[in-house]
Amino acid sequence: MATHPLDQTLDRANSEVVLIVDDVPDNLSVLHDALDESGYTVLVATHGEAALQRAAQALPDIVLLDAMMPGMDGFEVARRLKATLATAHIPIIFMTGLTETEYLVAALEAGGVDYVTKPIKPKEVLARMGVHLAGAREKRQARNALDAFGYATITVRASDGRLMWQTALARQLLEAYFGPPSATVPEVVRAWLQRQLPVLDAQSDPPRLAIEQGARRLTFRLHQQTGDGAPNESGGDWLIVMREVSDATIIESMSLSFKLTAREAEVLYWVVKGKINRDIADILGASPATVKKHLERVFAKLGVETRTAAAGMAMNRIRQLHPQFEG
Repeated sequence: MATHPLDQTLDRANSEVVLIVDDVPDNLSVLHDALDESGYTVLVATHGEAALQRAAQALPDIVLLDAMMPGMDGFEVARRLKATLATAHIPIIFMTGLTETEYLVAALEAGGVDYVTKPIKPKEVLARMGVHLAGAREKRQARNALDAFGYATITVRASDGRLMWQTALARQLLEAYFGPPSATVPEVVRAWLQRQLPVLDAQSDPPRLAIEQGARRLTFRLHQQTGDGAPNESGGDWLIVMREVSDATIIESMSLSFKLTAREAEVLYWVVKGKINRDIADILGASPATVKKHLERVFAKLGVETRTAAAGMAMNRIRQLHPQFEG
């Protein structure tokens, strides 16, 4: 029975990767041969620790997991996979000889999406795998498409803010706005999510969260519940769509419309956003006196005498050119 070493480059373009976890060599052999013949790339592990290591390194598309193994059993392996951000999204099918309801419930509560009973029937396993891989594939394609259009997605467990899933773009944006990666979403995001859930039924379009960083802002929109539980409960997993919006084009359009320099347009932009000269100086890395001089030139070019009049004129022009702008 040939297996794929962990340092081998996995051909994901032409073959989906399956990790089989079982301490019985005969079971491994039967499943490996059937899956290999069906075109899957097969990885194997004979105990819990090896399963966790292989899953973390190879990130398989699906895991076939023996429920009863010496040492760390399959239930604990599943719980650890689901508690780890990199592997939480991987579908797990339990393989068990225990058919009592309590064991099957335990398998699902540990994070399994399905189970097959022993003795293993390869055709049944392949059929169950096909269903769950198709669902995972569709979700992956949808998330990748959202990323391509600038919409990043994360799945968050509402009860404690744990980050259950994130796309590549989401990871980049969270790191850019909030610092090094974490297993949980930033507290401001968790608090926003918790505020929405009790009144969700009464809101056709829940308020969005916006985090500003200079002329850029990151918005969070509650999309749908992906876990169990009623919509207004504090638990469950929730899909959140993120998007970064840059107002650089707005600043540029103000510069062209009013014949302002780039720095004068930036100053006017922050006046529109309600910032005082000291705040604008901090944002632009200038002195308040320099900001005041820029603002005086802006007043002269716009033919106004106050910042309120300048802001009103600029806002009217912005709304003409950028209807989506939120001042």
